[in-house]
Amino acid sequence: MKVGFVGAGKVGCSLGMLFAETQHILAGYYSRTSTSAEDAADFTKSKHFQNLETLIEESDTVFITVPDDVIPMVWDSIKHMNIAGKMICHCSGSLSSKIFKDIEETGAFGFSVHPLLAVSDRYRSYQELPKALFTIEGNEHHIDEIKSLLDKSGIKSVTIDASVKTRYHGAAVMCSNLVVALVQATQDELRKCGFAEDQMSDAIAPLLAGNVQKVLNVGTKAALTGPIERNDLGTVAKHLDTFTGIDRDIYRILSIKTMEIAKEKHPQSDYSKLELLLNNQED
Repeated sequence: MKVGFVGAGKVGCSLGMLFAETQHILAGYYSRTSTSAEDAADFTKSKHFQNLETLIEESDTVFITVPDDVIPMVWDSIKHMNIAGKMICHCSGSLSSKIFKDIEETGAFGFSVHPLLAVSDRYRSYQELPKALFTIEGNEHHIDEIKSLLDKSGIKSVTIDASVKTRYHGAAVMCSNLVVALVQATQDELRKCGFAEDQMSDAIAPLLAGNVQKVLNVGTKAALTGPIERNDLGTVAKHLDTFTGIDRDIYRILSIKTMEIAKEKHPQSDYSKLELLLNNQED
């Protein structure tokens, strides 16, 4: 199965390099920006295509690795070509395979293939891809062929339904981008406590890294500690009185979610007063 890429950004370059290193099945790259396709082809020791139709002809599977809003335009270009029997994939987290409108009429098979990983480097992230779980959704009769393609490169995958793609992507954002915002809120409050910039990493690293590792090892309930779990009404009230603005909103909303975990962990405890405190703090 020869794989071609339309788009030569971080995801396309990384996934292509992994395929090239593990399976040697890479056809090459086409991009509107010729230089980026040339660079990706040089990096992966594959071919730079100056013509989109030639790439399609030489590929059994085509990965469209362009920004989300460009995917429909690329599809509009290739759906009129001879793509019968070919696998057409995109790597968007938020879009499903339904973006390939009327693909049944072409004889091709559409899929979304998304890594649960922040692909941040065009030339290094391929080394991290085998650590990530990929989600696949699309044509149910040929999805095993996409799973096999990933499996041969050491990539773990799970199949999801197109109907949950938006929810899935939102959950991934919570675990990735919103954690960055939570760390920013923490740093903003520590600055108000007098912490210097060069002290931030030392201050939060043991808490952040240790907590994440514990959650991964034993789960959220077993990992939970702190004033919410202890039902420490006084401490939580003081925190709410101290924080202002969006940081206060973050603290309150996440405390409500944390209380849900605490209730499951300690079903014999009465969290009604804490619940009342947190729910009565809305502006």
